[in-house]
Amino acid sequence: MTFLNDLIEPFIRFQFMRNSLMAVVLVGTLCATIGVYVVLRRMAFIGDALAHTVLPGIVFAYFNGLSLFFGAVVAGLLTAFGIGWLSRRETLREDTAIGIMFTFMFALGILLMSTARSFRDFTHILFGNVLGVTPGDLNLIGGVAIIVLGTLILLHKEFELTSFDPTHAEVIGLRADRLRYALLILLALTVVTAIQAVGVVLTSAMLITPAATASLLTNRLPRMMLIAIGVAILAGVIGLYASYSYNVASGAAIVLACTSLFGLAWLGRTLKAWLSSRLA
Repeated sequence: MTFLNDLIEPFIRFQFMRNSLMAVVLVGTLCATIGVYVVLRRMAFIGDALAHTVLPGIVFAYFNGLSLFFGAVVAGLLTAFGIGWLSRRETLREDTAIGIMFTFMFALGILLMSTARSFRDFTHILFGNVLGVTPGDLNLIGGVAIIVLGTLILLHKEFELTSFDPTHAEVIGLRADRLRYALLILLALTVVTAIQAVGVVLTSAMLITPAATASLLTNRLPRMMLIAIGVAILAGVIGLYASYSYNVASGAAIVLACTSLFGLAWLGRTLKAWLSSRLA
C-alpha cells in the first residue's frame, strides 16, 4: 500500500503531473492507433520524415511570433502533400519521394535555426517537455485527437482493406490514392501533436514501437490497436514517473520505457516459439 501511495503521490500533489499524464494518454492513444496503420503499410520512414520535416515550420513560426503548432501543421501538411505528389502514379518510388522531402525540409529547418542566436531556444522542440504541458496545450491536443480518431473510425474499413489488400480495394472501386493522402494528413497532425510531448527526435519511436509491440502479440487489427494504446499509455506513465523521480528527460524516458516493453514482448514471443518447437 505504501508503494502504491508513493507511486501516485506526484500525480495527486502536482497539477503539472496531472497535465502531463493527460497529455501522454492523449498522445499515446493517437500515436498507437495511427501507428498500427503505419506499421502495416510499412510507412515507418514516413513517420520519421514527418517528425523531422515540421522543423522549418516551427522555426519560421518562432521567428515571426506565430503559433508553433500552426507552423508545424503547415510544414507537416506540405510534406505530406509533397510526398503524395512526387510518388503519385509511381512517377517516383515512395521511399525516394520521402527521402527528397525529408532532406529538403530538415535542411531548411537547420538553416533557419542557424540564423538564431542560440540553438538553446529550440531544445524543447527537439527533445520535448511533456512536464511543461499547459491546459491550453491539452485543449489543442484533445481537439486534434478528436479529429484524427474520429476520421480513423469513420474510414476504418477503407483503411483496413487498403492496408491488407490494396489490389482488391482498387478492384471494388476504392480510391487508394485518396485514402493514402487522407492517412498522410492524419499522420502529419498526429506527429505535430506528439512533438509537444516527446519532441521531434523521439516522435517516430512513439508511432512505431507501440504498434510493433502489439504486432508481436496479435494479428487482429482491433486487438492490435488496443494493445498498442495500452503499451503507449503504460510507457508514458512509467516515463513520467522516472522523469519526476530521477530528474531525467521525460521524452527519452517515455521512449525507453516503450522500447523495454517491446523487448519484453519480443522475448515472450521468442520463448513461446522455442517452447512450441520443443514440444513438437
